Amino acid sequence: MTSALGSAPTGRDGTGRSPGRTTRPSSARAHRLRWARAGGTGWLFVLPAVLMYAAFVLRPLVLTIQYSFYNWNGIGVARWAGLDNYLTVFTDSDLLKIIGNALVLIVFFSFVPVALGLLVASLVRRITTGAFGTVVRTVLFLPQVIPLVAAGIAWSWLLSSNGLVNQVLRAVGLGGVARAWLGDFDTALPAVGVIGAWVLLGLCTILLVTGMSKIDPALYEAARLDGAGPVREFFAVTLPSLRQEIGVCLTVTIIAALASFDIVYISTSGGPGLQTTVPGLEIYRLAFSQRQVGLASALAVVLMLLVLVCVLPIQRLTRGDKS
Repeated sequence: MTSALGSAPTGRDGTGRSPGRTTRPSSARAHRLRWARAGGTGWLFVLPAVLMYAAFVLRPLVLTIQYSFYNWNGIGVARWAGLDNYLTVFTDSDLLKIIGNALVLIVFFSFVPVALGLLVASLVRRITTGAFGTVVRTVLFLPQVIPLVAAGIAWSWLLSSNGLVNQVLRAVGLGGVARAWLGDFDTALPAVGVIGAWVLLGLCTILLVTGMSKIDPALYEAARLDGAGPVREFFAVTLPSLRQEIGVCLTVTIIAALASFDIVYISTSGGPGLQTTVPGLEIYRLAFSQRQVGLASALAVVLMLLVLVCVLPIQRLTRGDKS
């Protein structure tokens, strides 16, 4: 029988557990919980991409640096060369000219598209709305989605001796200016640069238009109340607000200039002479035509360092919070 006051305390609650004790997960489950909280689950999703990046980017990069210290034809026994390949890169006049060609292309591939992109983006933001604005953006971006090989072939026809450009010049009485633009020693490199500027203009314009759409309209209204015209409004409001977008455009286009290959290979094959030869094309020739894998690797490493030297300061200057 039980007393009127209830059963005697048994030391456990109704569930059969001691009141002062709590259930604890097993050690394995606790370990899994700690691992998940530390981001382990996220790493499982990232792991395939990390493995692909390591296999197809990091490993070739390490091998390129290793090969740059050897004289190797790609088949036979490699011989230690130390820094001889790098010394050749920095003392050979032809290789220095080739690196100089890439630096010249930065002006056409980077600064020209960004400057024109700012101008075109400002006009697009002001005069295009609705469906017409969408059509304009599509037309401007179209060169970016055209394969570079096709762009190179098309521009080779346009700039040939009897191409459309020379036909137009002759039609307006400027036949004395007409020439084989991609075959002339004086105009070949600028002509290649014009092709690159045409390809990259659309990308820069779209990025800058997108950045302009994020600017607070109140800033423009305040500038107008202060009596600012379109030019002052551009330099006082638009340009400072696009610092990060301009940084992205400069980074992408400078890398495109220094790593250019497709357009040059299709349009001029590096000629006439070495006038349009760029490091990417020369690396291909050294490695696969002349079998100088070590020298090609050294030039590739120098090109990588040149990209970092040009891009990192831009990233540092344009990085930061927008005010």
